Amino acid sequence: GNLSREFLAFHPVTTGIGLGREYALAFGERGASVIVNDLGGDIKGGGKSSAAADKVVEEIKAKGGKAVANYDSVEDGEKLIQTALDTFGRIDVSPSSYLFLYRILRDRSFARTSDLDWDLIHRVHLRGSFLVTRAAWNHMKNQKFGRIIMTSSAAGIYGNFGQANYSAAKLGLLGLANTLAIEGKKYNIHCNTIAPTAGSRLTQTVMPPDLLDSLKAEYVAPLVLWLCHEECKENGSLFEVGAGWIGKLRWERTLGKIVRHKNQNMSPEDVRDKWDQICDFTDATKPANIQESLQSLVEVLSKVDDGEGILANPTSAMASTGSGINPTEAVGKVLPQMTFTYTHMHCILYALGVGMSTKDPDQLKFLYEGHDDFSCLPTFGVIPAQSSMLEGGLSSVPGLSFDPTRLLHGEQYLELYKPLPTSGTLTSKASIADILDKGSGAVILLDVHTYSNQELVCYNQFSVFIVGAGGFGGKRSSDKAVSTVPAPNRAPDAVVEDETSRDQAALYRLSGDWNPLHINPSFAAMGGFKAPILHGLCSFGFAARHVLKQYAGNDVSRFKSIKVRFVKPVLPGQRLQTEMWKEGNRIHLLCKVKETGAVVLSGAYIDLHAAPGASVNAVPAGGLQSDLVFAEIGRRIKDLGAELVKKVNGIFGWEITKGGKIAAQWTIDLKTGNGALHKGPYTGKADVTFIVADEDFMEVVMGKLNPQKAFFAGKLKVRGNIMMSQKLEMILKDYAKL
Repeated sequence: GNLSREFLAFHPVTTGIGLGREYALAFGERGASVIVNDLGGDIKGGGKSSAAADKVVEEIKAKGGKAVANYDSVEDGEKLIQTALDTFGRIDVSPSSYLFLYRILRDRSFARTSDLDWDLIHRVHLRGSFLVTRAAWNHMKNQKFGRIIMTSSAAGIYGNFGQANYSAAKLGLLGLANTLAIEGKKYNIHCNTIAPTAGSRLTQTVMPPDLLDSLKAEYVAPLVLWLCHEECKENGSLFEVGAGWIGKLRWERTLGKIVRHKNQNMSPEDVRDKWDQICDFTDATKPANIQESLQSLVEVLSKVDDGEGILANPTSAMASTGSGINPTEAVGKVLPQMTFTYTHMHCILYALGVGMSTKDPDQLKFLYEGHDDFSCLPTFGVIPAQSSMLEGGLSSVPGLSFDPTRLLHGEQYLELYKPLPTSGTLTSKASIADILDKGSGAVILLDVHTYSNQELVCYNQFSVFIVGAGGFGGKRSSDKAVSTVPAPNRAPDAVVEDETSRDQAALYRLSGDWNPLHINPSFAAMGGFKAPILHGLCSFGFAARHVLKQYAGNDVSRFKSIKVRFVKPVLPGQRLQTEMWKEGNRIHLLCKVKETGAVVLSGAYIDLHAAPGASVNAVPAGGLQSDLVFAEIGRRIKDLGAELVKKVNGIFGWEITKGGKIAAQWTIDLKTGNGALHKGPYTGKADVTFIVADEDFMEVVMGKLNPQKAFFAGKLKVRGNIMMSQKLEMILKDYAKL
């Protein structure tokens, strides 16, 4: 059918078999009004003639179309656009590089490329496209419609001998187009790039006639017409096209390899030794924008094991002045105290913001203040604490000078000490727990303790990544960071799917996170996003309530803590899928976007309190006697955990064997939060691990077997820091002599 837009300005580049001519004729046949621009010069940029443009205008008019010629240079972009405006009143399509300029080639091997060869090609191909597009840009913005086609080349994408100048200019057009696609989206201006292979007056002297015939320009024009149509939503894409074939290109990146060794500087030999893995495209990723690229990098940096940190380069202290980060000055600093007064309305608004609905009767207790069991969702605990991070508190700390637009929320930990009240006034006290140097950025650990009438209600740890603020010579890991834990390597025990609404971010932001990234399309575009994205803490709330319902029956008193790593963003309207694995009272979780499979939250878990009345005193049939001892240790940690963490500051692993095989594994965590006992192995590196048979463990506990004799007899094996075992007395005294 005919194009619905009446006025289009289009500029052919060649006569005869040229692409520009085919574009112009095709648009003219579809009812577009066409500006034909061609200087009529030769392929080296010399000469000038109006014949080329005039001939195409005549052909368009002969078929009943509207066209007018223009003979200005592309460096007079304003004149070209003014011709369109004066003649037809508007400008809708700007197919740059092939349209607003005549193509020229000045091929030379690199050694023979002169300043003139370089500058002339860039003036015509790259600067010319910039000038013409700039002249049209504001007109397109004002009318809320525009389609721009940049014409690159295979030489620009892949390189080609003798075309260093041309290749550089053509790849430059791709970068220009990608940025215009981001900036123009909110104005309904789409910009795409094509790399055509077609016969033209530039190639007719080097291609045989039969090949020229198979590479007709008419096999390229249909793609250009479709990309320029108002119904086409493609934006920011690159296509190769020729001989009737069209293919879309995208970037691909290997998973790469972290090249570090403990207590050693990174060397070229390290790179050499990992080269095959660095270059292995198995399971490669496909970043589509800067944000995805940075998010992937942040995820990799956060996965670096504590033991893999590289020693600070002695010369890197010089970089501290430029980075704006000074840990010596900032760590330990206390931020201004924050108060947060709220009512039942705030609790309900938050519940709606994380997707709760009256469609589910079980959720009414979080949405109706008159409900007999009206409750506040546990993850509401991040709301009174977040103001410490969001309201400029961080940037006011001495030693923390950074651009707030470079801040990414990397990880979040929340622990409740009692169910949150449904109204009241809470006071939050925040401090800088630690600062890490990740090279490409800085990680700031912000601890926030929240109180109700002097009683500690909850504790948050915000882990934020400041892009580009690294290199100040700081440490790369911290024992103050609450660690993430990978999900078990098996099928999930439960999967819950939930739909976010188109207005989910608009609703969630009413709980206090007013970042325009989540509501303003132009601001989101500046961050490299196609549309405003959902708050990470909104996805966090979705996943937490999935676990709360699945494994705790929506009983908020059973919620203890949650830890997540934010991986990739969610667009409002997408479906969230939460996969869950139950291991004792710990629920591991992985949250994904259902439509794309992209991981949203990783390394995540929720710890629950045991269900009321759950028995821990009886050994199950076929169970282990040692289970009773660990149950008692768990109760002791629950009562004295905070005190024990201060005194012990260690993580103990246990491998209990039976019949020569591992029958149970336990982790006593007296390093993070208020301490915890987990059934299962520690996913990081425990300070010390004990391996002992169930019966020998009980013999030692009951005082029948001396632990030293057990050690030297091989009945008790130890890995790691054996001196840490002395601190076990603090949790085992009165119950054991181990």
